[in-house]
Amino acid sequence: MGHLRITHTHEAGTLIEGTTKGDGTAEVLKANGWRWGRSIASWFVPMSRDRMPKLYKIQGTATALRAAGFEVETDIDETTRSTADVEAAKIERQAQRVEALEAKAQRKSTAADDAERRAKAAGDALPWGGEPIKVGHHSENRHRNAIEKAHRAMGASVAADRDATEAAEAAATAAHTTGARYSVQTVANRIKKLEADTRGTQRNIDGRREWIKDEAGRDMLSKEPIGATGAYRERLLARLADQNDQLTYWKQVRAEQIATGKATNYSRETINKGDYVRYRFGWAEVVRANAKTVSVKTEYTWTDKIEYEALTDHKTAAEYAEARAAIS
Repeated sequence: MGHLRITHTHEAGTLIEGTTKGDGTAEVLKANGWRWGRSIASWFVPMSRDRMPKLYKIQGTATALRAAGFEVETDIDETTRSTADVEAAKIERQAQRVEALEAKAQRKSTAADDAERRAKAAGDALPWGGEPIKVGHHSENRHRNAIEKAHRAMGASVAADRDATEAAEAAATAAHTTGARYSVQTVANRIKKLEADTRGTQRNIDGRREWIKDEAGRDMLSKEPIGATGAYRERLLARLADQNDQLTYWKQVRAEQIATGKATNYSRETINKGDYVRYRFGWAEVVRANAKTVSVKTEYTWTDKIEYEALTDHKTAAEYAEARAAIS
């Protein structure tokens, strides 16, 4: 059996070298969650690029391949790239994808135009006025063939038009992906998630009180938390460093959005009870300013809580009344 090599780098993700079509690796790799990447001509672990290696998946795959008779070695590099480098690479790849999809959409559009012209030509070749087939006449076969040709041409035209529309929609969606990734709300949500992730990683590093045996062999809770040790601790520290780097990057993005007026920066220090705030459903009166959200009146008996990041405008009661009076 062949010699295989599973590799992982932060930039390329988890890949495998040495496979060939029909050698039996495909079944094992598919069963372990790998996919074939046509553009890179290699099997890969989905969602592994720009992330820490999924050691459980790598080890499980290696074990399964060895059981199938293959020699397998692993080469795992856990060094991470800066978030700035990761994001720059993502933007570049997305730009290339948009360019490729737009070119595809243009080709499909040209093909659709050609198919429509052929369908029109085939339709024009039919007898004028929808003349019926003259059964038994020497023109019967020619007439039937013309109808079949027109039918096939129309079907091809409809299919080509559908393909062109789908390609154009895919290109338009891809063109907005980077913008959506850097939208105000998405950036704010990402910061919150990263803050939660870093707290979770730090808790795993610090550990928690665990049940241990005392000198008499009785179960007792440890007086101090028992933190992570060895290789596991090193992996957690590397993960925490990567999470903090991401957090720093996205906080800088948000700071720039606030500085340019693209994002707001409201808090309980800037909003008071009785003020009015604007969010995606319009203006609402503030009932209470909380630590992370603002409670607003609704048409019903309850209030809604809105995150400060989701607010797009703010007015005092007097400013709001003045604005309403100016409209009326």
